[in-house]
Amino acid sequence: MKLGAFSISLSVKDIHKSKAFYENLGFQTLGGDITQNWLIMKNENTVIGLFQGMFEKNILTFNPGWNQNAENLDAFTDIRDLQKQLKANGVKLLTEADETGEGPASLTIEDPDGNLILLDQHR
Repeated sequence: MKLGAFSISLSVKDIHKSKAFYENLGFQTLGGDITQNWLIMKNENTVIGLFQGMFEKNILTFNPGWNQNAENLDAFTDIRDLQKQLKANGVKLLTEADETGEGPASLTIEDPDGNLILLDQHR
């Protein structure tokens, strides 16, 4: 199952302090808007999202249709097909994509330890 580009979305208390901390680790801003309290940062192939006040827990994030630079891929597995595979494998979905739609959609699942996993297709 190809889930797309991976990143971790971190729930941070102070986005400016977090940005400075991760810059000291060699991360650079890839996208986002600090005035809206969110940034995407990258160090080599590692991508993290910093989100202040948007959710409670950290989230493992996969983006079908993107590579690690948030660039569109020519070929990828649509989130609705991934959702069907997850359901067939007996994975309980917390939220679902509209299977009759197309384009951007998302779904969430939870691992056995309560870690949230977001599949978020942007195109």
